[in-house]
Amino acid sequence: MSRDEKSLTYAQAGVDIDAKMGAIAHAKAAIRSTFTKGVVGDVGSFGGLFRPDFAGLADPLLVASTDGVGTKLKVAIAAGVHDTVGEDLVNHCVNDILVQGARPLFFLDYIAVGKMDPLVVGRLLEGLAAACRENGCALLGGETAEMPGVYAEGDYDLAGTIVGVVDGPKLLDGSRVREGDLLIGLPSSGLHTNGYSLARKILFEGLGMGPQTEVPELGGKTVA
Repeated sequence: MSRDEKSLTYAQAGVDIDAKMGAIAHAKAAIRSTFTKGVVGDVGSFGGLFRPDFAGLADPLLVASTDGVGTKLKVAIAAGVHDTVGEDLVNHCVNDILVQGARPLFFLDYIAVGKMDPLVVGRLLEGLAAACRENGCALLGGETAEMPGVYAEGDYDLAGTIVGVVDGPKLLDGSRVREGDLLIGLPSSGLHTNGYSLARKILFEGLGMGPQTEVPELGGKTVA
């Protein structure tokens, strides 16, 4: 083995720890802005600490769910818009426990990139923080991984886990549904997190559109 091979660094292998820490440092204020009274400690610990307040709950049940953004990330990357997918992820996870009657306590994120771009990762974290604030949910921790050879440069994946609580007597599990109950349907404002593999195939491959193509039927908005 040559001298050069012996002195090969982690950065030369494609992993830039300084860039990662820079992205997290840039987003610290946004992360701290989500801290609810249950959060113990500060940004930077390996594990997030949370002291739950179950006062007023007869039978507190923890409800947890994990989800990802999916192929909508391809549209976000092509459009250069990275904050809204973070908001989508948090809101999707909140919805997943809301259907069981739970309110969110805290959220954990996982960001994997091909090459660390502090600006992009910072925008992802800002979007996560914005939705956590809106939902009264602490952004308690997470993981940012640079994985050259797994993801191409410019690509990334985004996933998250949420933990909430519901009072046992108020748990929504379908057991109280009865014939004659009123079912309310709300119109969708458009695509949210699901359905983007089909939408991309129709719009990009089938119709030959791009992210910046304006669509008259959408009020002149672009596909992105």
